[in-house]
Amino acid sequence: MLNRRSLRIKVMQSLFALQQCKEANYELCLEKINEAFLPDLNSMEVQDKPLLNAQKKKAAKLFESTFAKHETSVDHEDAKIKKVVNECFVFYAKQSKKDTDFFRKNLVSEVEKIYDRYIEVLKLVPAFAELAAADKKVSHKNFINNAWIKGLVESEALNKDALKLGRHWQDKPERVKVWFRDVIRQENEYLNYLDKKSPTLEDQKKFINHLYKKVILGKTVINDFFEEEVLRWAEDKDIVKGMVEKTIKSFDPEAKTPLTLHTLSINWDDDKAFIENLFDTTASLDVKYKELIANNTRNWEVDRLPLTDRVILEMAIAELLIFPNIPVKVSMNEYIELAKNYSTPNSRQFINGILDVIAKELKEAGTLKKSGRGLIDNK
Repeated sequence: MLNRRSLRIKVMQSLFALQQCKEANYELCLEKINEAFLPDLNSMEVQDKPLLNAQKKKAAKLFESTFAKHETSVDHEDAKIKKVVNECFVFYAKQSKKDTDFFRKNLVSEVEKIYDRYIEVLKLVPAFAELAAADKKVSHKNFINNAWIKGLVESEALNKDALKLGRHWQDKPERVKVWFRDVIRQENEYLNYLDKKSPTLEDQKKFINHLYKKVILGKTVINDFFEEEVLRWAEDKDIVKGMVEKTIKSFDPEAKTPLTLHTLSINWDDDKAFIENLFDTTASLDVKYKELIANNTRNWEVDRLPLTDRVILEMAIAELLIFPNIPVKVSMNEYIELAKNYSTPNSRQFINGILDVIAKELKEAGTLKKSGRGLIDNK
């Protein structure tokens, strides 16, 4: 099931990709300036190459200096320089907005797709059970009659969602056959389970847990398939694994009730609003807050910081500003952990120190809109 940490990771990854696109857009602008002042080889007039080269250098320098000041237009006595540079600012703004809209929309859909993967993983065992039932060489009776596998096979909710989401494995029969033949049937725990005379419910539950955790989601070619198919599988797998474990744990074969599927989120509307607000605020963070980072990075220029650190710091500031019910200490700890797991070895200590100072400055400036006991203190 989703938690706020996994949501922050998703937002961080989207913002990181967005920033890379913005940096690429910046470089494209410089390329456009370079191209605008190349000699026109189709012109019948003599090209003044020294003049064009001088204009190119002035235009590039003007674009870079204006961009650094967070301004979006220029004035210049040379009409061509003015036109080319201003066209670049229009291009940058248009392309960056397009990228921002894409990553914002994709952020929500990528989170929602985790549920699709959960259904896909659950449905794999019933697909194996179908192959086991058709195998005439070996008796797979214990596997087919496993109460949890029967629960999965008979689950109307699972079958309905698998069909609706297209996560049923019917379009990959050969792949499933190979996995069953080369992975499942060769697995020692599987063979030992088949040899049991009368597996108890505890034996059955232990086996199905092993099958999902160690075989399907373990270090096998099956998990490799998901890694190749899902860009963020390293993070998504833990969420899917947790949902599968809860599904198995909550099912009671003796109760004669259908197997229950688990939701991705207790309150998706709240979680969706959280990631959208965090993404939007960070992506459009006011220049004064970026300068707050710059003013507290000692001898480091912000542009020279690792991109991950910059994104984490900007996200932390955004969260401190727009979520009045999240304690300062909680926000700080979360972003320190992100730095620990996703940035450089020294980033955790660096982020910790910078955020501590920034939180104090925001508090002193009256910018933190926190209310309630324990929400404001960052100690």
